[in-house]
Amino acid sequence: MNKKQIHNFHIPVMGLSYTIDSPIRVAQYGISSVVSIIDDEILDRMSEVYSKKFHFHYHHITRKIEDYRAKRITAYLDMMDKIVKTKFETFKEDISKNKAALQDFISMLPSTSDLKDGLQQLLHETKEDLAESIKSFVDKHMHPGEIDVNIMTKVDKDNFEKGVQLPVIHNDAHSALRGFGNSNLRSSLVLSAGMNPRLYSYMEEFEDFYPDADGNIKKKIILKVSDYRSAIIQGNFLAKKGLWVSEYRIESGLNCGGHAFATEGLLMGPILEEFKQKKEEIINSAFPLMTAALEQKGKPVPSEKLNIKISVQGGVGTAEEHEFLLDNYAVDSIGWGSPFLLVPEATSVDLETRELLRKSKEGDFYLSNISPLGVPFNTVKGSSNELLNKEKNDNGKYGSSCPKKLLALSKEFGPEGICTASSKFQKVKLHDLEKEKEHLSPELYQKKKDKITEKACLCVGLANASYMDHDLKIKGEKQGVVVCPGPNLAYFDKEVSLKDMVGHIYGTKNVLPDDRRPNVFINELKLYVDYLSKEIAEFTDDLTKNQVKKWQAFKDNLLNGVSYYEDLFDKTSYFKSNFTKINQQLKEYQNKIKSIEIPQLG
Repeated sequence: MNKKQIHNFHIPVMGLSYTIDSPIRVAQYGISSVVSIIDDEILDRMSEVYSKKFHFHYHHITRKIEDYRAKRITAYLDMMDKIVKTKFETFKEDISKNKAALQDFISMLPSTSDLKDGLQQLLHETKEDLAESIKSFVDKHMHPGEIDVNIMTKVDKDNFEKGVQLPVIHNDAHSALRGFGNSNLRSSLVLSAGMNPRLYSYMEEFEDFYPDADGNIKKKIILKVSDYRSAIIQGNFLAKKGLWVSEYRIESGLNCGGHAFATEGLLMGPILEEFKQKKEEIINSAFPLMTAALEQKGKPVPSEKLNIKISVQGGVGTAEEHEFLLDNYAVDSIGWGSPFLLVPEATSVDLETRELLRKSKEGDFYLSNISPLGVPFNTVKGSSNELLNKEKNDNGKYGSSCPKKLLALSKEFGPEGICTASSKFQKVKLHDLEKEKEHLSPELYQKKKDKITEKACLCVGLANASYMDHDLKIKGEKQGVVVCPGPNLAYFDKEVSLKDMVGHIYGTKNVLPDDRRPNVFINELKLYVDYLSKEIAEFTDDLTKNQVKKWQAFKDNLLNGVSYYEDLFDKTSYFKSNFTKINQQLKEYQNKIKSIEIPQLG
């Protein structure tokens, strides 16, 4: 028995800090998680926290040190790798000697696990050297969860020194890539938020991303995508550079946490179906491109085609949904994100924010416009950041001081960039708006003002929860906490242990309070219908032929998605207890979609 993937779920990246130390918390149990590495400042602070906790030497990498950003990232990742390996050895020792600890661990494993079967067989044996047998078996068949890292490809701000632009390799995302590339980690880089050709090309500089002759890759590439077309374009782009995408991570466009990149009405089910049907097509398209590039570069060429994994995340909430996705679409792993915000053992969340999330209901989770990126952003009403911003705005103080400048991406006022959530940017925009005021209705004026002032400082707000969770001093202007859960969290209402949440995923425990929660596919469908209706209703620009065409395609894709689900739910053996309700909901949304009127050119 080889060392296989222990769990068939993973914890996706959440914000800048909610999963900042998740590997340290859960990797010893074989659970993989993803860490954001875009904010070097919080990584350096976490290096200090955990160096003290595990008695390592901590060396503060100041901003005066050359390439400090990448070096901070490398230092944190290497330290985390060291801690995970240490905790894993301790854990193995514990379960080999402590029968209760071993039984607890076995209960956390999926029913289909070979590791679970092997450990259960050993428990029934009466050997005198049972502890040694267990230790030997675990050494051979178990490994810690992956310490994967995430880079939002478009958060790649140009950087300057004394007014002079630095080379592109010192851009934010490039520095983060270098920090990971220079680390000791043997894990994966998750690339999200679309294609960045310059960043993808920079990956060619790091040997760890290339396969050896046996097809082994030290640092793998995971692409987070929302449809098949995007996957094959990006995968082939990287293959032409000799780089292999080892996993395509499909995320629901709207039923997810954080930034929501809506598809043109393409729903999760049909997208997964296409990946299932065309998985070999992706491999056959990319592999010859990669081998040709490797030959040209004089690098080892794998003798056999490399495999790819398909994973999915966004809105999954029950063991039946989890099992269905594994079974029906043959995916390798399923991301469970937002529910883990209620698991203190797994994520870094301050007490106030976790309590807010626990109490919030369906109407409290919403798609906001607070992101300076100009992309819809999932959040929840009543966060401390929202309350502070309202108080400031009521007192005529708009925007933030913008201390980190990670999202200072607007070049409207100069090449160095500015963040649309900054007080500097909003002051200019509000001044310009005042000049227009006499020509605008009060309603339109307020709408334009709100659009300027609703932006939040995500760089600080998305990191503060972790600072508070670790009792770290927060410097600078008070910003509160920005939290970015997906709408699925509305149906989870209590803080739970890691063991219970894993049990919920695998169907040995239920942490949902009732049966209010709609099926994952139905919930996503609702979000898309609401999104299209709202976009049409609030559209104020000049209508164009392309816009009409886009809306019509969106509507058609939704109707095709409903037809697909009608056929799917009719044939599958899953969801039979809710079959009548699901079919009724599909009919209701089908009628709603049909009733959406697409504006036409005069």
